Amino acid sequence: MAKKAAAPTPNSKSTRSGAQKPADSQAAAPRAKGRQPDRGLERRVILLFLLLLGVVAAVAWAGGDSGPAALWLSDMGNRPADRAALDGRRIGVISGHRGHDSGAICDDGRQEAETVAAIVHHMERRLSRAGAQVDLLDEYDPRLINYAADALVSVHADSCIERSGFKIARWELSAMPAEEDRLVRCLSDSYAAATGLPFDADTITEDMTLYHAFRKLALDTPAAIVETGFLGGDWQLIGRRPAVAADGIVDGLVCFLGGPAALNIPTAPSQP
Repeated sequence: MAKKAAAPTPNSKSTRSGAQKPADSQAAAPRAKGRQPDRGLERRVILLFLLLLGVVAAVAWAGGDSGPAALWLSDMGNRPADRAALDGRRIGVISGHRGHDSGAICDDGRQEAETVAAIVHHMERRLSRAGAQVDLLDEYDPRLINYAADALVSVHADSCIERSGFKIARWELSAMPAEEDRLVRCLSDSYAAATGLPFDADTITEDMTLYHAFRKLALDTPAAIVETGFLGGDWQLIGRRPAVAADGIVDGLVCFLGGPAALNIPTAPSQP
């Protein structure tokens, strides 16, 4: 009778198992030679970077034209014509109703004086950066008496009605009407180009053409009053994007003091 094959012992199992280990180790060796990149970590870093970009974009958007990003872009976009026209010039800027009252007030709390102050802030920044001496003036500033400068603008905003448009005027009793007409034309052309708003000549009143500050200035100070738009119909521009309105006014001053060619503004043909 043939002998039964001996059943494998636990030791023999261990031996076979142990014999396989070197082969397994050799097979795994090539993978252990270099660390594989952590794809999960890379993805987390990329997501974190995108999240930070989103936060920065949200902050910049929330700040609008008054935010740090907008101010930085404004600095980078400074025109060479600014310094040529404004360096060493003295510019007076009346921030409408400042130091006196709030001006127009809308039902939702919008105020003319606050709206105008934001525009004037951007104006001062750009004018000063170009080397101009800027005098920020209150509505009834005592310095207005015999005030002498290369130009003066008084900045205001119109009522809360749903109407759109800006307007600019000079003193109707001007001692130098041709010069001040040129200032009004430069401001009007530049402001329209910068903002896209229409000129609303139909709403110019004696409050503008007989504006109280005009009669106080030195006779050789060219001056104009600017109604930047309506608190109602133009709020998205003058309230949300004050730097755009400011640039339109400063562009007009560059045109007036440096000549229309400084901003490539076409001039009206001369009359024979």
